[in-house]
Amino acid sequence: MSYLEKISIVGLGPGNKEYITKKGIENIKNCDIAIGGKRQLEDVITLLKEDCETYTLSKLIDVIEYIKSNRTKKITVIVSGDTGYYSLLPFLQKYFLKEELEIIPGISSFQYLFSKLGEVWHNYRLMSVHGRDMDYIKELNENSGIVLLTDDKNTPYIIAKKIYEQGHRNMEVIVGERLSYEDEKITVIDLEKYIELNREFKMNITVIRKK
Repeated sequence: MSYLEKISIVGLGPGNKEYITKKGIENIKNCDIAIGGKRQLEDVITLLKEDCETYTLSKLIDVIEYIKSNRTKKITVIVSGDTGYYSLLPFLQKYFLKEELEIIPGISSFQYLFSKLGEVWHNYRLMSVHGRDMDYIKELNENSGIVLLTDDKNTPYIIAKKIYEQGHRNMEVIVGERLSYEDEKITVIDLEKYIELNREFKMNITVIRKK
């Protein structure tokens, strides 16, 4: 029976490869196959071996069959941010045993954003409205603030507008776009000025906090 390599899941961090952990970089450099979304693969392309194969994610179920057919190779699945925060890890755990997986965590986008703000995040409720609906207004009522991963439907403008229309005031909206990249942009405005957020946003994370 051929030896089966472990499947590595590596957290890319906020995006810029300078924020990948040393262990994560070593793993990416030594893998035979790198799996990830288009952006994730573009971010690590300079780290990959010349003969490293790449697989761009599309239908998730297809990647399972691809991994199973290449188990004698060193496979690294690259995910955004941290492996433990709304990543591909739970999906992979449905098809592979824990013993088959090597998990290498990364820095989450909200960790990076709060470091840029010079503040802590342990009093905030961490949530994601990326491809899902969540009652973030309820959570805002019960916490000092909320941190949201967004998408094209649940934009910073839509989020702030809904919160304002529910009667909330005396709050700040913080939007971190393209975090860790050269064109990074961090916007901080009062909730009452939410109309200023009615624009197109690049990849971002949104924070609503009480003053």
